Parts: sequence; C-alpha cells; structure tokens
Amino acid sequence: MLDNFPRGTICIEDLEIGMQRHLTKEVTDRDIELFAEVSTDRNPVHLDEAYAQDTIFEGRIAHGMLTAGLISAVIGEQLPGHGTIYMGQSLKFLAPVRPGDVVRAEVTVMEIDHAKRRVTLKTECHVAGKPVLKGEATVLAPSKKFD
Repeated sequence: MLDNFPRGTICIEDLEIGMQRHLTKEVTDRDIELFAEVSTDRNPVHLDEAYAQDTIFEGRIAHGMLTAGLISAVIGEQLPGHGTIYMGQSLKFLAPVRPGDVVRAEVTVMEIDHAKRRVTLKTECHVAGKPVLKGEATVLAPSKKFD
C-alpha cells in the first residue's frame, strides 16, 4: 500500500477546503478471500472464476465494499486521520474492480462545519485513471480542543 502522506491526525482546526489525501493498493486474490471470510459474503462472482465467467462481468470481481474500505483507510489514517468518526457515506459503484487491479482511493475536503466538527469529503476510487467508485462521506473530525 502506498500513501501520499504519513498516517496520523489532522485536527479540524488545521483542515482546509480542497485538502486531499490518497492511497494506492493492489487488490489481490487473498484480499478478496479474506474479505469474504470476514464479511461472510461468499457470492461466487467474487470467488469462483468458472461461475463468474458466465456473469455480465465475464470474470471474478472484488467486493464493492472491499473497494469502499480503502476510502475508510484514507479517512481513518490520513484525512482527517486517527480519532475521526464516520457518520455517513454514499457510494456509487461505476465499474468492477478485478483481482490484480491497482486501486487509488482519494479523499478531498469539500465542506467544514467547525461548530459541529463535521467535515464533508468527496470520496473516489480509480483503476488506471478510470473511476470505479464515487461518493461522499460525512465525518466527525478530531479537535485540538477536545481530543
């Protein structure tokens, strides 16, 4: 996994509109198998190549929520980072992620409500520059005053 910034915390007082962080990760067969085990989602489109060949995807795909989990990693580790509380997330899946794909998960600060410590984030994932997931997250950001 490749991060563009070190892990840690950016308190709400230090956030700025347009601030962005990302990570890049290759989705492996092992990632898909582990996600299936943890989530109990054993849909054969994720695990059985022969089955998946006969679907609209014409091959195995990663769980959508595995891809979305990379956004969670950026939010929880980088922007705002440690101490952040997820309040909501909208997701739109645009294209499948396949074993071996390299996913770039990006998070961008769109709005900051200092009084409520709420931050709205644009969330996106890309494979080879092509969008595979878009959404928006609302988080409760850490504050120098309280944390």
